[in-house]
Amino acid sequence: MVERVYIFKRFERFWHWAQAALIMFLLLTGFEIHGTYSNFGFERAVEFHTIAAWSLVGLWTFAVFWHLTTGEWKQYIPTTQRVTEMVRFYAFGIFKGEAHPFKQTVLSKHNPLQRLAYLGVLLVMNPLIWTSGWFLLFYGSWASWGFPNLSLELVATAHVIGAFMILLFLIVHVYLTTTGHTPLAHIKAMITGWEEKH
Repeated sequence: MVERVYIFKRFERFWHWAQAALIMFLLLTGFEIHGTYSNFGFERAVEFHTIAAWSLVGLWTFAVFWHLTTGEWKQYIPTTQRVTEMVRFYAFGIFKGEAHPFKQTVLSKHNPLQRLAYLGVLLVMNPLIWTSGWFLLFYGSWASWGFPNLSLELVATAHVIGAFMILLFLIVHVYLTTTGHTPLAHIKAMITGWEEKH
């Protein structure tokens, strides 16, 4: 028997996919700026990267407002309850066909591991990438900000480390979307809003 539950609201889905597209574009242009490959050309890559970064800031501003006004921010409160079961499931149980130890509901959309991962994004990855990006964007203002001796190489390295952390998170995130009852079930839910419970 299949039960359909409306989990993801329209704005959540829009925010999720818009954020994903902007982050992938930032990675694409960012690694070109870094010199990994050539596609747009350095100047245009910098221009596109800056536009995408400001677009993401605007999107996050709306998302923070939406989460605060709807109470959805509570979905991200970290917990260590049942973390061991989640780790065991993803390490072993999933390959043995065991049942998922977490039941997703409208009031609890993210499992304990997801909540901890999102906490890592909010406390480590985002501050690293945004602080270093801000400093790179306003390189000419460092002296007036009181950082005349700040190393450009150090700031750029921090930004690249943050980018690799986000890329790793993205890869793991995409992989975990394939662990539903079918490989595309979770992706379908993030498109339609409806999660199918078997």
